[in-house]
Amino acid sequence: MSIEPLAASDVPFMKGNIHACPLRGHSTSFQLVDEFGDGKPYAGLTYEVTDYEDTIYTGKLDATGSAKVDNHFCGPVVLKLNNSYQGSEKTYTFLRGRPHYPLPITELQVRAEKTHFFNKSGVRTQVNPAKDLAAPTAYYQVEVSELVKHVAHLPPLAFRRDPPNMVVHKLQRPAPKTRTFSIVDKSAADGGMSALFSQMDMATVELGFFPPPPKPKGIALLPNKHHVMEVRPMRALRPMLSTGSEFCALNLYQLALMSTLSYTDFGQEPNTQPVKTDSVSFPLQPSSGNWFGHALPQFDELWKVDATQTTKYYPLYEEVPYSKRLEVAPFDPLLYPEVNNPELGDEQEHPAKLHFLDDRNKENNTDTQAFITHHDELILVSVRGTNELLADGLRDADAQQVPFEEGEGKVHNGFYGAAKVAYPFVVSYLEKFYSGQKLLITGHSLGGAVALILSEMLRRNKRYQPDIVLYTYGAPRAGDATFIESAQPLNHHRIVNHNDPVPSVPATWMNTPSGPMYYKHGAIIVLNPVIGLAYLVVNMINFRGEPYGHHGKLRHFMPVVFGKEHKSSILWEPGCSTINDHGCAEALHQIKGLPKRGSLLRQMTEASDHSMVGSYIPGCWASLRRWQEAQEQKRSLVTLREFDWIKDGLNNISRQLDSLEKQIERNPTAHANYHQDAQKVKALEEEKGNIEMTQTRLLALHSQRVTEADVYGSYADQPEWVQENLLRWKAHPENIVQEQLAMIPPVAEDHDAAIAAMTGGHAVGLPFHLDIDSIV
Repeated sequence: MSIEPLAASDVPFMKGNIHACPLRGHSTSFQLVDEFGDGKPYAGLTYEVTDYEDTIYTGKLDATGSAKVDNHFCGPVVLKLNNSYQGSEKTYTFLRGRPHYPLPITELQVRAEKTHFFNKSGVRTQVNPAKDLAAPTAYYQVEVSELVKHVAHLPPLAFRRDPPNMVVHKLQRPAPKTRTFSIVDKSAADGGMSALFSQMDMATVELGFFPPPPKPKGIALLPNKHHVMEVRPMRALRPMLSTGSEFCALNLYQLALMSTLSYTDFGQEPNTQPVKTDSVSFPLQPSSGNWFGHALPQFDELWKVDATQTTKYYPLYEEVPYSKRLEVAPFDPLLYPEVNNPELGDEQEHPAKLHFLDDRNKENNTDTQAFITHHDELILVSVRGTNELLADGLRDADAQQVPFEEGEGKVHNGFYGAAKVAYPFVVSYLEKFYSGQKLLITGHSLGGAVALILSEMLRRNKRYQPDIVLYTYGAPRAGDATFIESAQPLNHHRIVNHNDPVPSVPATWMNTPSGPMYYKHGAIIVLNPVIGLAYLVVNMINFRGEPYGHHGKLRHFMPVVFGKEHKSSILWEPGCSTINDHGCAEALHQIKGLPKRGSLLRQMTEASDHSMVGSYIPGCWASLRRWQEAQEQKRSLVTLREFDWIKDGLNNISRQLDSLEKQIERNPTAHANYHQDAQKVKALEEEKGNIEMTQTRLLALHSQRVTEADVYGSYADQPEWVQENLLRWKAHPENIVQEQLAMIPPVAEDHDAAIAAMTGGHAVGLPFHLDIDSIV
């Protein structure tokens, strides 16, 4: 027997099956509210209630988010709000209709995304006024995923003190025998829950012959009671990332964290091909999958990007509607059978395959790893650097120059091989999720070099022609002069720590590995630092063909030391090789120094100055702090004391180069192993000219005033939004602690004392020796 709709417009619509001799006369009322106790956000939503007799009642919530079902059949009822979104907002209509992984967005989800947390931390409130004012018999804290059918794209459940009473589900009538038995009736509107499960059937499930029945959908409510359901806002955290092409301190720090996160696994469970379960999870911390697929959608403020990390470095987070988070694609074989079905075998797609590149276990592997994710404004790509010493070391050392097939010039063979693996991985993702967003690409060490070549390959892709911004950290050289020149349109911000040796390799004279060259110059550096340094400068000129070169606009961390108690660091753009390539001199010096150290490769991969967690991240954090303070206090990034200290060091280096030039002119036979004297002198003259340019840049930096765009990039036109998110960031004590690298150095007691500090304690007017090693 079927129940026809009742005539009264304010009475819920009913349909379904009624069993013999049922009892009715029960009523159930309910209200949906936000965390402030307001039901207006959910007013007008269409609901569906199923009673004990499998009868369905539909209606709409009133202006207070409330409704009541009268005269239903005896027993508990189940509430669902599964109506699809029918509005016209571009964000939701695009996600619902996109060709790949269209999302089953409901009206309930959209409403929940427009509510906000009572507590800025996202922790559930325990003081909701609706809890007391309505004097409910039952008060539940619920989430959208408990009220709708498809949940793979929704966040995992967050902790709560008042969860729904799941025992009520067990009070529902046993599944009716009016349908043909099926362990899981996938075509049923309730996902198969109304199928009959006898004791024998359940035994087959327990033995593993059939899958278990799906979890019940909807919230079960007791009859003759009022229920208030506080719906958790669907808000998420995402790292603030500027989409501007110009350098900004915000991206400097944020992408240092994202670059380091690439060293973790994706962390998906199960991590098999194919995935044979109905869902996946991301329990591993830290991992890129956990960051973007679990924690940030739950509003957890993460800080660990490396398993060994002990110091807390929090990104600057912004709170956004859930649909604008950095997305991990859903996995649901029922909803996306054409791509998620395990019967597809190696062709099956799942989040780890879409978002994480790992070719370590593949034939002819390149040991390349990277992760990719996106939101509506940008696509983030992070390429992992040197991690496994043998495999990555061999790739680092494969410095033979080979033609860059996608463009012009030649590139490092080892890095190019890895980029060729990363390229189809990224393009496959673009085919599914690219809608004109900015591509933000980053990488550290080897990952930075691979990211450079990858970015240029993508920039030249005529199908997409994406707008790309690249940030690299401690990246080695990757291509020759022709490649560098042809890639000039690529926006590349290259970050180098002062004593990091990796950016100085491959040496510009290299075409294939040249170990003896390092040892020879290492010995010279030890015996005579001045001559050794100058020899290093001379050998930066490759007389046999186009040398390896660096691409991008350099930002260099320069430590400035005024004694044991006072030191600082400035991020600037020196133009001379003596500073830019000092890391190479440092590595050479260590080879013959004491105590005995490991191989050059091991020094480069383990040196603290090359480490992200130990060096680059602290430096980037400190630089962000300094730029913030400079912008807020309307002052320069470089104080007069720092300016004078570095200027004197540069002047002394110029005098050293003058001295070497005179030695060459007086005694050319002492340099018989090198090329013509005129070429050597020309190289030295060019370097002296570069030092003069560096001094000019230092003066400009000293005179420059920092703007909001310098600090926050594209967020500069949203100052109130920036301040709101800074409040969250500064709520963590680690982000407001006084750190030497971020501190402006103290003023010296007097001018003479300042001069003495700059010169290592020498009296004013007396000669002193200051080579490049003196200013670290």
